[in-house]
Amino acid sequence: MATKTTPSSQPLKILFVASEVEGLVKTGGLADVAKSLPASLKAMGHDVRIAMPYYRKVAEREQGDTLLETVLYVPTQPEPVGYAVKRLYSGEVPVYALDAPQYFDRAELYAENNEGYADNGERFAFFSAATLDICEKLGFQPDIVHCNDWHTGLVPFLLRTRYAADDAFFANTKSVITIHNAVFKGNFDYEQFRLIPELIQKRYVQAEMDSAHISMLKAGVAFADKINAVSPNYAAELLTELGSHGMAADFRNRSDDLYGIVNGCDYGDWNPETDPYIAQNYKANKVSVTRGKKACKRDLQQQVNLPVKDVPVYGMVCRLTEQKGIHYLLPILADFLVHDVQVVIVGSGDPVLAAKLRSISDAHPEKLAFVEAYNNPLAHCVEAGADFFMMPSEFEPCGLNQLYSLVYGTLPIVRAVGGLIDTVIDYDQTPQVATGFIFKAPTPEALLIKLQRSLLLYCQRPQEFKRLQQNAMACRFEWDEAAELYVQMYNGQEHITAVKKHHPETV
Repeated sequence: MATKTTPSSQPLKILFVASEVEGLVKTGGLADVAKSLPASLKAMGHDVRIAMPYYRKVAEREQGDTLLETVLYVPTQPEPVGYAVKRLYSGEVPVYALDAPQYFDRAELYAENNEGYADNGERFAFFSAATLDICEKLGFQPDIVHCNDWHTGLVPFLLRTRYAADDAFFANTKSVITIHNAVFKGNFDYEQFRLIPELIQKRYVQAEMDSAHISMLKAGVAFADKINAVSPNYAAELLTELGSHGMAADFRNRSDDLYGIVNGCDYGDWNPETDPYIAQNYKANKVSVTRGKKACKRDLQQQVNLPVKDVPVYGMVCRLTEQKGIHYLLPILADFLVHDVQVVIVGSGDPVLAAKLRSISDAHPEKLAFVEAYNNPLAHCVEAGADFFMMPSEFEPCGLNQLYSLVYGTLPIVRAVGGLIDTVIDYDQTPQVATGFIFKAPTPEALLIKLQRSLLLYCQRPQEFKRLQQNAMACRFEWDEAAELYVQMYNGQEHITAVKKHHPETV
């Protein structure tokens, strides 16, 4: 990979700390960021290393070489915690995988059978402490430690407490925490933090949910030097009671250090011109799009056992949770299927929501296909074969599927929340530059109206529909551009006032 220098700073040493990395192990969008952002930062000339747990499910784990066998000393504990560091790679970025079998050699990453591991607080308290413990032992002195979500929230706390007074190694190290989803706060009782005696010896109320529980996310927000959300609008929402999920005061207290940066899109994996999973590749011109999407639609219909016919197809790929707006879709889905349409939904999660989707599919087998699975190849086929992509989210910090949909010429239908506002332009508000459809009210009826609105456009104004496809495919959210904004944030050059300018109604 060619290295290009960044105009905004001298090269930085960056330790990127995340609980999962796409290509090694993944459960959600955090993993995509943990792969793509470090790769772009490295391409800019920065020295980037990733720290993550060495789970049983890590791909190609046996290929990692052992860099270090050591122990984590805890003054208040009779025995140190032994662990090793395995070196893996995410592309060209070195990965330090922390191998502590008692914490990470398990069937899943965080939970089994929808039940989180009872010791998750202790597991990720260890991960946070060991992440900093390895730096001096491996001779990597970071300028920036970039943390992600609650799993890493104690890293900024430890930098400001354990390492603040007399540790010259971290004297110039700054910390950043990225909020990918503030609904998950990492709340655990004090008993889980025996490896972090600093939390027990002195009360840090800014890290507490109540007198008996610590929130690892609150600790990260309170002690990090900078905080960022994965879209400008989500950063603004975090300042509100509703959008912050109960942490508005925490974010308001740090508003001068709060930033919003839209995630990039990995166009290496998601590109209709090169996608190996779809029936026919196509480019961003009307002839190619028309032919390509027709072939992809036919292939999708065959894969999910829907009749092969020329009707508008509405796709959805998501986890089955209320966050993704399934509870807005379910009450009106049968009403929408009265029209000459087909709907393809791919996802797994809440068994109650899955049962309801199966019931509707059984009643409308020629119009609704529900595939209860996480299926990456099929997700690509949905993006390419559908005409519209539904994301009626309750909340959406950034969202990735709407970015994929845009480049595939599949018009997103989204709710006016989080990063969906930052990345989709509504046809009914600004038709000339529109790339999709946005509804605001958190109701099934508002979603149904927008679905019917999109159907009218498809059926009655086909050339206008094709023009919107071209608008959508012209959009690009490049990781290189996002990485440059992150470097500006590391250096204090960007600020949330830009969010207030673009979205004054949300602040």
